[in-house]
Amino acid sequence: MRMTARGLNRSTLARQLLLRREALDAAEGVRRVVALQAQQPASPYVALWNRLAGFDPAGLDAAFADHRVVKATMMRLTLHAVHADDHPAFREAMHPVVRASRLGGRFTASGLTAKDADALVPRLLEFADRPRTTAECEAWLGEQLGAPPKAGAWWGLRQYTPLLHAPTGSPWSFGHRPSYIAPRTGAPRTDAEASAASLRTLVLRYLSGFGPASVADVAQFAMVTRARARAALAGLAGGLERLAGPEGEELFDLPGAPRPDGAEPAPPRLMAMWDSVLLAYADRGRVLPAAYRRTVIRANGDVLPTLLVDGYVAGVWRPVAGGVEATAFHSLPDVVWEGLAAEARSLVGFLADREPEVYRRYGHWWSRLPGATVRLLPGS
Repeated sequence: MRMTARGLNRSTLARQLLLRREALDAAEGVRRVVALQAQQPASPYVALWNRLAGFDPAGLDAAFADHRVVKATMMRLTLHAVHADDHPAFREAMHPVVRASRLGGRFTASGLTAKDADALVPRLLEFADRPRTTAECEAWLGEQLGAPPKAGAWWGLRQYTPLLHAPTGSPWSFGHRPSYIAPRTGAPRTDAEASAASLRTLVLRYLSGFGPASVADVAQFAMVTRARARAALAGLAGGLERLAGPEGEELFDLPGAPRPDGAEPAPPRLMAMWDSVLLAYADRGRVLPAAYRRTVIRANGDVLPTLLVDGYVAGVWRPVAGGVEATAFHSLPDVVWEGLAAEARSLVGFLADREPEVYRRYGHWWSRLPGATVRLLPGS
């Protein structure tokens, strides 16, 4: 079977609950979409608002509080919110990447070695049996070392250790000053066999939420080498379908997974900053047109909140006094503006009791946008 570019787009939207909002609770919604980028505290909430019918943010608050959904450093070495059932395998799959990236020169410049980190991890997990602030953790590390830790020591250890972020309060469960807690499932396995097996589990989950996908896509999503991605797919070969992409590239997918033919309409959406659909593929053109990539994904890694029109990024948005300011990168018909206006009214109501000016700290990017059509979409 050969997939068209539009068919790939609609497959992603179907699995990411972006063709229609689904009546699911927060934890099940997170399970369905596999992983939500969570380096910005509001973004998992805005992402679920886009995907779930009648989404109540208190439901995600509760899921974080009782550890049904957890937030931690995982794929691409960034913070993600995932279902607690997925966290052990995801973290085990990422162990070699985290070890290589966080126990290198910056960490060893502190005078510690990878062997020291391995010895400290179980003790830190024991210490983090309840939420611990950064200051508490650094003081603990100083006690373990017999001297204040040097720069780089806590930076490497906090990400190498499989700590979760503990909720710190309103408006979005997590603030910009993190608190850490050990996972209830215990420390993940770190041997090579466990990592390889868990990567296969991660690949299956990735395909369920983002497939069909290529070797390069799998490697991009997890930030593993293509050799590791290829080996994981080879280990699953008997249970996967092989497809051809628009340019003849080899794609992999789960048997029976939804693959709309491309004719399915896609409603407009106001997507969160760092929404996962923009970052989950080597070929980001599946959702983000190449012409807009550098405008939406800034050089420092910030990924702006976007307008999704007919399944593709068509602009960006931000809250302003009176509603939502929508900046369209190309001409949009009136019916699309009407759909975006309806979404804006809903979003303004959703944000009102939490953070009406969400993403305000990123407003400097709007002075650097190219010429475009700008409209105020009223909040009421």
